[in-house]
Amino acid sequence: MFSRDRWQEIFDTIKKNKLRTFLSGFTVTLGILIFTVLFGMGNGLKNAFMEFFMDDATNTFFIFPGRTTEPYRGFKQGRRIQFRNDDVEDIKKDFAYFLDYISPNIQRRGMVKYQGESNTYSVGGVGPSYRLNEKTIMMKGRYLNQHDIDNRTKVAVIGRLVERDLFGKDANAIGEYIVFNNVAYKVVGVFQDDGGDNEERVLYVPYTTLQLVEKNNDEISRIVLGYDTSIGHAGAMAFERSLTEYLKDKHNIAPEDRSGIFIRNLADIVQQNMMFANVIQMVVLLVGIGTLIAGVIGISNIMVFVVKERTKELGVRKALGATPWSVIGLVLQESVFITAIAGYIGLVIGILILRSMGDSLEDYFIVNPSVGVGTLVGATVILIFFGALAGYIPARRAARIKPIVALRDE
Repeated sequence: MFSRDRWQEIFDTIKKNKLRTFLSGFTVTLGILIFTVLFGMGNGLKNAFMEFFMDDATNTFFIFPGRTTEPYRGFKQGRRIQFRNDDVEDIKKDFAYFLDYISPNIQRRGMVKYQGESNTYSVGGVGPSYRLNEKTIMMKGRYLNQHDIDNRTKVAVIGRLVERDLFGKDANAIGEYIVFNNVAYKVVGVFQDDGGDNEERVLYVPYTTLQLVEKNNDEISRIVLGYDTSIGHAGAMAFERSLTEYLKDKHNIAPEDRSGIFIRNLADIVQQNMMFANVIQMVVLLVGIGTLIAGVIGISNIMVFVVKERTKELGVRKALGATPWSVIGLVLQESVFITAIAGYIGLVIGILILRSMGDSLEDYFIVNPSVGVGTLVGATVILIFFGALAGYIPARRAARIKPIVALRDE
């Protein structure tokens, strides 16, 4: 392995057969290059799913009222279901074991004004625990608290881009008053959100305040709750079924009516989509491995030709006393050397291509395509192993040839 004469001989052989060496290395380089790029893009797809779903808490149910499609308990079909504050309190009381947090949510959209500036934003009437769902990061001031809910205070927490739009780039909105639906709200906090610009062009006010200014009702648009993650995925699915049955019974909805209540289980959606992403990555991985194997087969075929071309030379070596293992070692070392160098070149080119992509493929749901060090090391080891195998098979066959037969080869 460390024989200087052998390495000198290998380099002399490579110089004399440049085209053959190039073709041998090219098939391997192309195989590992395609494998690296495809695997990296598969990781980019998973990153896109993670970025899209992990911005908000995943142990979350979004519960929406619907419209019944069947008559039940004397109520006609087509009845619109309306959630109220007591629904939240009842869930708190009857499902306390499962709950991590729960918040009413009232969805509104309208013109928000500050002095001479105005723009249209989403306004959410929420409770303090809604922050846990959105993973809101406070930049200035504070978030809504229970005092705001109990006293129906006219305060607002605004997104970073809302502050920039209405107050200017370097202004401080804390303590200022904004107007929504002819009601003035004092800004008590400014937040940022990793979910992007749309998540930062939102305002939150106490849901009880919004109910007060809207004819003093107790109606809510939806309920957002987080369950205790210790119950696991199976427990979350059982909780979803129990909660659905409970709300249907409370609101007189037929058990088989699937339109009266909707529950969006984010954890289940995330799991399904991540399984889909994993399947796609496995398909991409199989394609990449297939390409890698094709490259190894290519170098194997070329090594067969090399051994055949050098049959007389190998016969002379054996006639002069070379052992079969020395013949095998020579061919094997040349095959491993070419495979390792070509594979390394393919890896480097593949990594450079992935880095040059960056986030340019976000529109195609591929974010930060990359390959981990462990994967690269594993691919290199596998590549060298198969390169050795590709050289060993023809070398072993050559080592078995009798010297007299090899010397007669034309």
